[in-house]
Amino acid sequence: MSNDVYIVGIDMIKFGRFENEKAERLAAQATLMALDDCGLGIRDIQAIWAGSCNATMMGQRMLHYIGQTGVPVVNVTNACATGATAFREAWIAIKAGLYDTCLAVGAEKMGKGMLVPKNSQGTAIPTEGLLGSGVMPSVFAKMGMEHTRKHGTTFEQFARVSEKNHRHSTLNPKAMYQRETPLAMVMESEMIAYPLTKLMCSVNVDGAAAAVLMSEKKAKQSGLINRAVKVRASALASDPFTARNLVMQDVNTVTRLAAQNAYEMAELGPEDVNLIELHDCFATAEICHYENLGLCAEGEGGAYLDSGATQLGGQQPVNVSGGLLSKGHPLGATGIANIYEISQHLRGEAGARQVEGAKIGLTHVVGLGSACAVHLLEKA
Repeated sequence: MSNDVYIVGIDMIKFGRFENEKAERLAAQATLMALDDCGLGIRDIQAIWAGSCNATMMGQRMLHYIGQTGVPVVNVTNACATGATAFREAWIAIKAGLYDTCLAVGAEKMGKGMLVPKNSQGTAIPTEGLLGSGVMPSVFAKMGMEHTRKHGTTFEQFARVSEKNHRHSTLNPKAMYQRETPLAMVMESEMIAYPLTKLMCSVNVDGAAAAVLMSEKKAKQSGLINRAVKVRASALASDPFTARNLVMQDVNTVTRLAAQNAYEMAELGPEDVNLIELHDCFATAEICHYENLGLCAEGEGGAYLDSGATQLGGQQPVNVSGGLLSKGHPLGATGIANIYEISQHLRGEAGARQVEGAKIGLTHVVGLGSACAVHLLEKA
């Protein structure tokens, strides 16, 4: 018997704003939903990895609402890759033979508006003018402008990413926003950091997602293998040393490294992937990541978008969930939420947005600092 690992239960709450809830309560809700998805209870879980960027000891606090069973709980934080990292640690533990059944959960409470660095007293640290700007819209605006300088990518092409993902979101009942934004609306909305308008920026929301992972042997014994999703590869990378301009934060190199490692582990190539949930924190990032993930050649991201390949019904649909641009981006939950979306398609349970014939899916998240997680999932 192999030591392959399967997702047997997975779910996410509808992303939104829950002003009177704590992150651990959102995590508890998602966990119960994931357990219900596979007919298990909290006593069946042998170890837990809980991801959050802002909540302290979230895993243990979550169990106050579900039931404390004495199992090991590890709390994880890894910027935007937090949830995916928690998932990967649970996967590693099962691969290593320590456990048969583990839980990975991610949850976050997010404020409205722009994320800015703060000191220990909670006061915003002014970065404007020190290194260009450290606020995220500016970082990804620079990423887009560099792509334009090298490859001629246009403002309209970046805007079409948002048009596409917002259109996809209308088919996802768990997305924060479910409304179309025609191209003109995207381009004419408030300019945040050129070429990024407000409708080309991801949504800060509250959210939670959870997954139950199980060894192949246990999944077969439990009768859960037929609806399970196989984790074909799990890769996590940080920035390698490069002689680069420190004004530019680099999310390209770390993504390429993680993707390469994942493809090698899975013995697959980009051409084998049927759908992708990638880190579209800003519209500029999605086009760059087409190239970083090997979906198209260097400099052809804009053309790949224009070809229709990445829209629902295309060759390799990207962010059919609506992506971070519409579904929302609760940092600790995002990685597992992306895995949930791919799992729904591989199970054939994605409803109106189902990617027909999906057998292999890829998820990707990047946390600046840096951390990049890439997972390849396969229909059982």
